[in-house]
Amino acid sequence: MFRKLTAASKTRVRRRSGRPGLTLTEVVVASTLLVVAMVPILKGLTNVHLNSTIIERKTHSLTRAQAKLDEIRARSIYSYASSFAENDSSLDGSYLCNVTDTAAGDNLRTVTVSVGYDSNGSGSLSADEVLVTLSTYVARRW
Repeated sequence: MFRKLTAASKTRVRRRSGRPGLTLTEVVVASTLLVVAMVPILKGLTNVHLNSTIIERKTHSLTRAQAKLDEIRARSIYSYASSFAENDSSLDGSYLCNVTDTAAGDNLRTVTVSVGYDSNGSGSLSADEVLVTLSTYVARRW
């Protein structure tokens, strides 16, 4: 009924009743796998953030360009003879606007609005900073 304990069975009993936990090797391997998995995840999150910033700036530029075109259309009713051209005018802080005005006929003009984010802070809109360009025709109404 009772079994006699031998030296070999005593060591097995001691090993089983030891503290539960992880060895140093297991911790190092788990940490390495975690770091290897986190690098691509963090790189992907960085790319997502940059892309969302670009999309946000393009959306703001489009809204501001459309507002500028609406303003020019409204001004053209009473002051068609004056030029609508502007260079590097500020629209809400860091957004800059360039407006070109060319004659397309006696009673017709082409107005082009370029809006972009002044990323380098120079106060002028360079070609690589232009995010949105809208063009329209403006006609003499009276």
